[in-house]
Amino acid sequence: MKLASEWNDYKVLATGNGEKLEKWGDVTLLRPEPQAIWKSEDLANRDDLDGIYSRSASGGGQWDFRNPVAESWVISYKDLKFKIKPMGFKHTGLFPEQAVNWDKMRELIENAGRDINVLNLFAYTGGATVACLKAGAAVCHVDASKGMVERAGENVKLSGLEDRPVRYIVDDCFKFVQREVRRGRKYDAIIMDPPSYGRGPNGEMWKIEEGIYDLVKLCGEVLSEKPLFFLINSYTTGLQPAVLGNILSSALSNLEGSVEAYEVCIKTEEKGMVLPCGASGMFIGKDI
Repeated sequence: MKLASEWNDYKVLATGNGEKLEKWGDVTLLRPEPQAIWKSEDLANRDDLDGIYSRSASGGGQWDFRNPVAESWVISYKDLKFKIKPMGFKHTGLFPEQAVNWDKMRELIENAGRDINVLNLFAYTGGATVACLKAGAAVCHVDASKGMVERAGENVKLSGLEDRPVRYIVDDCFKFVQREVRRGRKYDAIIMDPPSYGRGPNGEMWKIEEGIYDLVKLCGEVLSEKPLFFLINSYTTGLQPAVLGNILSSALSNLEGSVEAYEVCIKTEEKGMVLPCGASGMFIGKDI
């Protein structure tokens, strides 16, 4: 298990009853959390609650705000800055638990002693993109959502990195990598954060259990001769860390290096409790 515990601008205050109470800067939000199946106090009755996301019986849901809240605001993680904005399907535009992976990737890039070119797939609003750029890498940021790619550009600017080498691509990730293979383009590091289900910009269907192995195998064809790392993140509860580790070990069996797989959790303010937030698997090249 790896624990995100170095945040100052973000806290998980309480969990339980299928919910989590979080503080994003000065704003306290209550959101659904399927992993929090234990019992707790009624978090919706907290006096410090600014907004709550309520699920609808017919699907989806909505935000209800008890206090005036800005449309968006900025929080920091160490020397990185991110825009937070309550959106549909309970999201805020950032996954704070990924800070443990941001730190590891920065360490690897900063210690590589060479220029590093990173491919970030299913890159969302660019948490990993910002971290890698800050470490000195060049990044190709790919996501099927134009709106999320635009948000990534805003996060890059917030951290003062707009002059760093970054490409923003709105595309289906599998098709983009296929074209990169044909072009002969190579990357020293690959990140992928695939959704359980999704659609590409032209309606392409994605199911992680059906597509993840083939995509990792395909991505192996765009890795450079001395790859630095390959990171997979998953929020799909059926994919345990060992599954991601096995996929990397099998799909990249021709490469020399080590594979680490682990549960990603985030520290809470509750005594003796952490919140499970998914799984990660990382291949680290031998010659780093």
